[in-house]
Amino acid sequence: MSEEKREMKGGISVDTEHLFPIIKKWLYSEKEIFLREIVSNAADAVTKLKRLSSLGEAKDVEDDFRIDVTLDREAGTLTVSDNGIGMNEDEIRRYICQIALSGALDFIEKYEGDDGAGTGIIGHFGLGFYSAFMVSDTVEVVSKSWDGSPAVGLKCNEDGEYEFMPDVTRDGRGTDVVMHITEDEKEFLDPARVRSVLNKYCSFVPVEIYFTVEGEEHHDHEHKDGEECDCVPKPVNDVHPLWQKQPSECEDAEYDEFYHKLFTDFREPLFHIHVNADYPLNFKGILYFPRIASEFDSLEGQVKLYYNQVFVSDSIKELLPDYLLMLRGVIDCPELPLNVSRSYMQNSEYVRKMAAHITKKVADKINSMFTTGREEYEKLWPDVKLFVEFAALRDRKFYDRVKSSLLLRLTDKRSLTLDEYLEAAKEKHEKTVYYVDDPTAKSQYVRMFTDEGIDVAVLDTFIESQLIATVESNEGVKFVRVDSELADALKGDGEQIENEALADAFKKLGGDTLTVKFENLRDEKTPAVLSLSEEARRMADMMRIYRMTGGDEPVPEMPVQKTLILNSNSALIKSLADAAADGGDAYERAVRQVYYLALIAQRPLDADELTSFLGDSYSILEDGLK
Repeated sequence: MSEEKREMKGGISVDTEHLFPIIKKWLYSEKEIFLREIVSNAADAVTKLKRLSSLGEAKDVEDDFRIDVTLDREAGTLTVSDNGIGMNEDEIRRYICQIALSGALDFIEKYEGDDGAGTGIIGHFGLGFYSAFMVSDTVEVVSKSWDGSPAVGLKCNEDGEYEFMPDVTRDGRGTDVVMHITEDEKEFLDPARVRSVLNKYCSFVPVEIYFTVEGEEHHDHEHKDGEECDCVPKPVNDVHPLWQKQPSECEDAEYDEFYHKLFTDFREPLFHIHVNADYPLNFKGILYFPRIASEFDSLEGQVKLYYNQVFVSDSIKELLPDYLLMLRGVIDCPELPLNVSRSYMQNSEYVRKMAAHITKKVADKINSMFTTGREEYEKLWPDVKLFVEFAALRDRKFYDRVKSSLLLRLTDKRSLTLDEYLEAAKEKHEKTVYYVDDPTAKSQYVRMFTDEGIDVAVLDTFIESQLIATVESNEGVKFVRVDSELADALKGDGEQIENEALADAFKKLGGDTLTVKFENLRDEKTPAVLSLSEEARRMADMMRIYRMTGGDEPVPEMPVQKTLILNSNSALIKSLADAAADGGDAYERAVRQVYYLALIAQRPLDADELTSFLGDSYSILEDGLK
């Protein structure tokens, strides 16, 4: 006989006896967050009352809103009080005595519509109050509603058991949350510890917060109207942080002061970006480009995430592409959950759109500085170019946005854009940029080019050496290092020498990778110059980097083909050509000297080369004194 199956439905029951230990240990990864949650609830209570007042629901509401955090070490309590909307007995039963039932969401649904956009209300999950049990064994709530209901009190312990306290009184509307700190969490009875938590999480909460230690004189005060005898308490927070203002309302000095306050960095930031994104995105913030000493300095930035002015996280890397991680600043986004997780940030399409918007704002700022203040921009460029060039290297879209603002620094200290460089050079060399990686070591090459009116760009960082490939592929130009190609403008007129014996003498010194050829150079003082194949040299550099970064497969050193150009207009080369047929020690020594001098102008000599060069130099000096 078959048993008839019955469909059964029901709700999951939760035993608070088992749930509270989980809340106590695992609700948040950091126990100190409890104070953020309780203060945020207090701020919400004020925000709700402000909204009711604006709607005409609440009458004659004074605007002296505040939150008080009071530490009583003798009683072992930490109390958070507000003068916001308050609660009556029914609301306490509904929102305090039931886990995960959010009074904030109920309020939004009743007064703001389903989405509650722009309400400024922080809480949404109905769990914030219970974070108090992470550090408390008993929590007392005393509240008086704005509706005139009598004050009501509730005492709840860490096992989830509660009882209403009879005959409680409270002066005025609002709520007191009294947390009896457990023996294990006595650190939260230390004024310095409490103050540090308030500074970390509540520095910009939109309601003034006052911190008091019972039995101690209040030291946080300021002079009112300049009168020394009339002192008033000073809030621990700034209810109007700079990012909530319009950029037109802010001075540069305010941005710098805010930066120092946030990051305790004595250096001035390079510049700032004030973000005020509207529909469909909804976030505000201020981002700073920090001053970095060199390309090898730490590029680790820090963007602090806030939710309606409540601190969420120290650094949310997912808000920025990896090439802008050096940025510092704050982002306030009420669209992200207050307890946002790393996995949420990594998989959120909204976060990706935020990152794209920030990237665009950075590019717009670069272009704006270039077009509206070229002189100041050029002064700033040596500091900011590392950031901008790295971003352009990593992101084609970013490159397309800022390419007209990228500057080439010349050996004569001027700065030109690529278009400006090409326009100035079109009569001597079209679509070619001549550059040097070390102006001092390759000064002979630089002199030969500049003597002929050819500008030489200085590209002396690793990032620039990689970026030129991107520019070449997108702009149809060619970058040539000064020791890689003999520009037509360097060539002169005169009788062309062709001497096979002299060429062979130099080939013997240079080996299989050396090619020797004769050219008439306009610079008669230089007997010989060494040039390398630009493509082969770049490939060799790339393989060298691959080996340094620990490539899986061993890569052999790539020989780079070199060309020794002997100057037919040089008196020394003409003399060597005449003496080539007879040879002799003096001739061979002179050939070696010319070759090593050409090497020195291109790169440092190795040990054997240097030994030979010095020996020949001493011999020549000795012969000259005979």
